[in-house]
Amino acid sequence: MHDVKFSLANIQLSGLTNGNVGKPLILALHGWLDNAASFSPLAKYLSDYQVIAIDFAGHGLSSHRSADAHYHQIDFVHDLHELVVTQGFKSFILLGHSMGGIVGSMYTSSFPEYVSHYITIESFGPLTKTAQSSPEQMRESIESRLQLQAREAKHPKSYDAVVKARAKAGDLSCEAAELLVNRNLYEQDGELRFRTDRRLRTISSLRVTDDQAQHFMQNIQCPTLAIMGTEGYEVMREKVKERLGWVQHLTHVTSPGGHHLHMDHPKQIAQHIESFLQNNSNGVE
Repeated sequence: MHDVKFSLANIQLSGLTNGNVGKPLILALHGWLDNAASFSPLAKYLSDYQVIAIDFAGHGLSSHRSADAHYHQIDFVHDLHELVVTQGFKSFILLGHSMGGIVGSMYTSSFPEYVSHYITIESFGPLTKTAQSSPEQMRESIESRLQLQAREAKHPKSYDAVVKARAKAGDLSCEAAELLVNRNLYEQDGELRFRTDRRLRTISSLRVTDDQAQHFMQNIQCPTLAIMGTEGYEVMREKVKERLGWVQHLTHVTSPGGHHLHMDHPKQIAQHIESFLQNNSNGVE
């Protein structure tokens, strides 16, 4: 995988690609506080495809949003479509892990003519809250932003400590954690700094409701593959059970591993992906 950069109107998105130009495109979206390197292990086993994994805004090597802005899921969907339009991507395979799967579900639903196949790992549509909780959600979001604004940024004390903390927080191997950390740290004046925008840790302003999530999922028109880990997040497995009837052309598999099973067990995940694409080959050219 090597670095790529894409200039949008207001920000620059960075990413990684295996460089297999001319082969079917898999556009890959990482999880919250991860980055494009989360797909490096998997890309090794997807040599029949052109894999482009992007860093979302505020993550990895991509631009941070302006100082007066914040991070909303709808803006990640916007960035994705601007990238697709400016690069002329058409009829591509959209792959998302965790938050990337949520963004991917909303994109696939809103722009179905662009996505030939949708693959989600440890995610199955938007996270939701009730409409009645909206005032509380907004209050908590604004308060969390002001609290963060008033605090000084914390910097990592050592590389090893960051790797261990990332492995523990994400329930993934230290080897996989190193891939993420290497793309998320830089050195300044002899000290380590995080690249990730700390505003990403503030509370979301408003989540969609169950009714809205259902309409997003029901409008996904392409073949869909949902991969869940046996040791992944329970909330994800429960969402699949609740929403199985929401997606028309769904293949659902459970595979050994935790929330980052695509990093810790990339070969088996690649096999699930290739089998799904071969069995639903219409539109893969």
